[in-house]
Amino acid sequence: MALDALRDLFGPRFSTGASERALHGRSESHFPEIPPDAVIWPETTGEVAQILRHCSAARIPVIGWGTGTSLEGHALAPRGGVCVDFSRMNRILHVAPEDMLAVVQPGVTREALNTELRATGLFFPVDPGANASLGGMAATRASGTTAVRYGTMRANVLALEVVLADGRIIRTGSQAPKSSTGYDLTALFVGSEGTLGLITELTLRLQGQPEAISAGLCAFPDMASAVETVITTIQSGIPMARIEFIDAANVRAFNAWAKAGMTETPHLMVEFHGSPAGVREQSQAFGEIVAAMGGGAFQWSEATEDRNRLWKMRHEGYYAARALWPDAFPITTDICVPISRLAEAVEETAREIAEAGIPGPILGHVGDGNFHALLLPARDRPEEIAKAKALAASMAERALRCGGTVSGEHGIGMGKLGYMEAEHGAGWEVMGTLKTALDPLGIMNPGKLVRQG
Repeated sequence: MALDALRDLFGPRFSTGASERALHGRSESHFPEIPPDAVIWPETTGEVAQILRHCSAARIPVIGWGTGTSLEGHALAPRGGVCVDFSRMNRILHVAPEDMLAVVQPGVTREALNTELRATGLFFPVDPGANASLGGMAATRASGTTAVRYGTMRANVLALEVVLADGRIIRTGSQAPKSSTGYDLTALFVGSEGTLGLITELTLRLQGQPEAISAGLCAFPDMASAVETVITTIQSGIPMARIEFIDAANVRAFNAWAKAGMTETPHLMVEFHGSPAGVREQSQAFGEIVAAMGGGAFQWSEATEDRNRLWKMRHEGYYAARALWPDAFPITTDICVPISRLAEAVEETAREIAEAGIPGPILGHVGDGNFHALLLPARDRPEEIAKAKALAASMAERALRCGGTVSGEHGIGMGKLGYMEAEHGAGWEVMGTLKTALDPLGIMNPGKLVRQG
């Protein structure tokens, strides 16, 4: 059997133990535990190729695993199979400050990379909040709080090394800033959610650490004025590095979790990067827009400890809400719409959540039209869970009506598979054709993203 052969090859780095399988059958999504049949920890690209050759020959499903932070069941094993855990492939292979790039293995986390880069004057900007692995971030085309300024993973991955379903190893892209040679295979694999191959190396675009950073927050009397401030700021051309929206329910959770002492009304959290004079000018211009929109005083600081405290609180929003509603069954979802439809989409979503009568804090990276809802029905009330799922479905449908997408950040996985045809039409069939061409046996993360088998 193929699993026996893999056990012989990997020894203690192969496990069918119940605890390891259970650990790799969980996620931060609302799906129940779905464990794989086995877990393997490779250390080299060659070992990943061995795994795939054996699994291809025996038609065993293969699921990549980074840190397990996905929110749509991306790394679960609905058809069993082998989970390939990349935590041991965690080396930073090369940093080229003069070219502003780094080459890393997929198990490197974004925080580990940025710690290594501190002495170079560079940093990797994509910040989804969780300390996710960079391979997983590429596979899900992650974005986050800084996407409004620096773009998503799609804009920050220059090249990849990928092992295909049959064990072939290919390289996509190069270290050059641009290319016009053939199909953009790098872009194809970024966001493919492990359905086309396993990423074993990434070449990433880096940014210069800004000379000065300012960050702050401001309160608004209602949701509409906060969202309109976002739209006006973007249309005014103020170069925001981050602009985050949090509603009153989130503020309540932050106050309980982090003793924030904020007024329980909607807030914006913002950050500016640039020269000292530039960030002060941007902060002042933003403060003027806030005042014109009826917001409160814009309180901002250039002190590192103040900024770190602000963004730590924002990144811990999920845990703050869970602490405030400990008996809830959390269902998280996100959509992304054109900026011109943002106010409409946020207000309609808030109204529907209020009518449903269940907690549902809204927050998001609204500078690029992306916002999230954390729906919190009571765990012991099936009727509330059904309402929450209906709310998530309504959000997805609203995004499509507004000319947007059913996910700007979380991805598709298993959770949003049912919306792919509505969003992409015949394009979804083309995705399936590409999947079949690269993975004819359908072993790569089956049951996710595309319709096959």
